[in-house]
Amino acid sequence: MAATQVHREQVESFRAAVEEALRDDPRFSGAHRHDRPDGSTLATRWQSSENPRVWFEIAVRPMIPQVRVGILTDDRWKSEDFEEKIEESGDTMSEFVEMGFDEAGLNWPDPIVEHYREDTRYFYFATAFEPASLDDLSSKDVRAKALKMLNGYHTAFGPFLR
Repeated sequence: MAATQVHREQVESFRAAVEEALRDDPRFSGAHRHDRPDGSTLATRWQSSENPRVWFEIAVRPMIPQVRVGILTDDRWKSEDFEEKIEESGDTMSEFVEMGFDEAGLNWPDPIVEHYREDTRYFYFATAFEPASLDDLSSKDVRAKALKMLNGYHTAFGPFLR
């Protein structure tokens, strides 16, 4: 899907709104944009205040369209630590994240959790949803869902950030 000027503005408005919503959040030490040069993924990352090698991310993939939310690290051992904590909980990755979502006020039974390595540098745990169109990024409900997802990821993984 080619993005029109209106769609680019909607993506920018969505990003600005979620960045503003988290601007003074003490859990994070600032927002930084990490966009792919081809525009296929437009990501904002918030560095964890507790661990400078862990970030929380909300990314828009306008060509799908998709919003992806998750946690990432450039530390292989921290990624393995997260995996171990999930295993020790006795839950699947999906159940582990679902409980975080639930505590953040988002009812999403059995969310799909992708665990992957990107660009041979970052280890991700992420969940995506696909709005019907980029026009939906203007919806307060879509913005609220993305923020609840980020809060859910923080709730699930927060105790293990250090």
